[in-house]
This record gives sequence, C-alpha cells and structure tokens, in this order.
Amino acid sequence: MKVILFGATGMVGQGVLRECLLAPDVEEILSLGRSASGQTHPKLREELLKDPGDLSSIAGELSGFDACFFCLGVSAAGMSEADYRKVTFDLTLSAARTLSEKSPGMTFMYVSGAGTDGTERGRTMWARVKGQTENALLKLPFKAVYMLRPGFIRPLHGIVSKTRAYRVIYALVGPLSPLIAAIAPNGITTTERLGRAMLTLARKGAPKKVLEMVDLNALAPAEGAG
Repeated sequence: MKVILFGATGMVGQGVLRECLLAPDVEEILSLGRSASGQTHPKLREELLKDPGDLSSIAGELSGFDACFFCLGVSAAGMSEADYRKVTFDLTLSAARTLSEKSPGMTFMYVSGAGTDGTERGRTMWARVKGQTENALLKLPFKAVYMLRPGFIRPLHGIVSKTRAYRVIYALVGPLSPLIAAIAPNGITTTERLGRAMLTLARKGAPKKVLEMVDLNALAPAEGAG
C-alpha cells in the first residue's frame, strides 16, 4: 500500500506516521508539509512545500497512491473566520482536488473533529467551517472518502502536540485517562489507536462516511486487547 500523509509533525500525524512505518503492508509513505518530521526510514519520503495546498510542483509524482491521511490543521483560537477558512477549507480542498485527479482510486481520510457542524449553519465558527470542508470533500471523485471526528486523544510513544494549550490539557488530564477510559470508553482514544483505525479504513473501508469517536474506536481494539 502506498500512502500520502499531510501533517506528519502534528500530534495526530505523528501517530499515523508511526503506525504506517510499523505496518508491513505499507510500502511507501509520501509525507507532505511545511516542515520535516525528523524521521528517517527506507519507506518514508518527505516533500517540503511552502503551501501544502499547492501540489503543482510535485503533481507528476502523485499517481498510483492507495490512501491519503489528511491530518493537517490549526486551532481556530484567535483567528478570524476568513483566515481559518483559508487554512481549513481552501488549502484542504485545493490539495484534495489535485489528488482526486492524480489518484482517483485512493481512499481519502480527513481528520476533522468532534462537534463539527455538518449543517454548515451553526454559530460556532470552527465547527461550521469544518462542516463546510467535510461536505465539499465528500463530493470529490475518490474511490472512498471518510470524515474522522475524534474527541480527546491521548498522545503515546513520546508524541506531543504542537499547540501549547493542548499540551497543558494533556498534561492535566493524562493521569486520569485510565479512569476516563473505564467510565466512558468512547470518550477517549490514543494516537496509536487512531492511527491503526485509519489504516483499517484504508484497507477495508467502512459503511459510514462520517465516523465519530465510537466508530473510530470500533475499527481498532484498545492497546493490548485482542
């Protein structure tokens, strides 16, 4: 399986990259983003792009891929709707449209978030823009398209978030993760489990196009289970 990964330096992207490197059936990983992941591996190739939404410089290298894990995103805190839309909607759709032309047989997965507003009419800016992005992606002519809406994600294996506020939250909530998982098993996941769920989607697909936390956890057993 040949895969493309956007956002390998983010918390979710780091987790997906780790699972792809470990997966025997993943033979090639093309990582696209503004900065290097810091990882080296025979099956990993990285292309640094000033604008990850503009794939014209590498368009000739984008054919024949089986899956795309789109984990690129930013926090909406302190951003205007116009600026947030440029990064969340415009950049994502620009890249996805190019990929749908070059590798229409791929499975495209977009990491959105719990609380995303699929009606596009809600009062919460980030949720509304995410919903617009989801709906536009679902119309693209890929083999399959999936929207992933994880909630609280516990980072494992030394992975850290690039967002300071999130790092503080994870540090405070982290010790309570086992209790949360026991009380509300579908209220939490991990970077490892989410990465494995995304690989399962790439391999087997799923009946639903929009997957909430319960759906994502069902795709990958908890660490140490099974």
